[in-house]
Formats: sequence, structure tokens, C-alpha cells
Amino acid sequence: MKKLLCLFLLITMFFCSGYRKPYKYVIDAGKDAYYHNALGLNYLRDRIYYAAIQEFKIAIQLSPDTQATAIYKSNLGETYMFIGYPEMARVCFEDALRLYGLNFKYYMNLADCYIQLNIANSKISEYKNSDILYDKIMLGILYIKTGEKRRGIILLDGICMSEPDLLITPAIRQYIKQVSKELQ
Repeated sequence: MKKLLCLFLLITMFFCSGYRKPYKYVIDAGKDAYYHNALGLNYLRDRIYYAAIQEFKIAIQLSPDTQATAIYKSNLGETYMFIGYPEMARVCFEDALRLYGLNFKYYMNLADCYIQLNIANSKISEYKNSDILYDKIMLGILYIKTGEKRRGIILLDGICMSEPDLLITPAIRQYIKQVSKELQ
């Protein structure tokens, strides 16, 4: 009877003790990077630029060399451009393009950065000598941004004709339409 009572008390004590398995914290770098990027965008919206920059840097460190990192680097570059540091933004935009060269916004950001740094003409001469398709896209944008709109439109239209299935082609066509309307 005593043994049965002791056994009953032990079992009751075990179930009533609130014992549960210890919580395991799993680090998912992709989700954490996404969270820090979103936090950086919130800081940016609230005009807390230093905190936004730090959050974007954390996101980049958590998820290096992925397509999502290109977004984080672009966000960081846009923040640098907004607060007046185009040289730091240039590195971010170039890295974003290196990681994912099919986002037209990255080309536009980099072209704006080159213009603000007053190196657009030297970059035009550099891109003229390249046979790489993505460099030709950048060249067309730089032509348009520096005032040679017809030349840029012709180059970008040629790219659209030669590469109709490229993911970036619809964005290029939309940009050509927009610039063509401005010419009229």
C-alpha cells in the first residue's frame, strides 16, 4: 500500500510539475535576414537612417551571396544615396548587380550614382568596349541619362529585339516607352 501510494505521488508530481521539453532556438539565417531588412525599411520610413543602415548590414551578413542579398544591398545603397554618400552607394549597387543582374532598378540606381559622382562619361567609354549584354544595358541607360536619349533608346531596343525572352526585357521596354514619351 505504501509503495502504491509513493508511486501514485511520484506520477502525480510528474504530471503536475509543469515539466516540458526545453525550447530549442533554431537560427534560420534567411528568415532572420528578411526580418532585419524589414526592420531596416521601417527605420528608413521613420527617417532613422543610422539604424536602417545597421539593419541592412546585418541582413547582408546573415545571408551573403544570394539573390535576396542583392535586395538588401540595393536598399543599403539607396539609403546611402539618400543621405548623400554616393561613393558608398556605388559599391552596394555594383554588388547588387553582380549578385542578380536581372533587376532593372539596380541598373537605374547605379546610373544615378555614376551621374552624381560625375563619372558617367568615363563609365560610358568603359562599357562601350564590352561585349557583355548586361554592360550594354548599362550603356544604354547611361546614354539616356546623359542626354543622348535617341542613342540609348536604339541600343536598348536592339537588346530587346535580340533577347526577347530575357527576364529584364519587359522592364527595358517599359523604360523605352517612358523615355520615348518624354522625347515627343
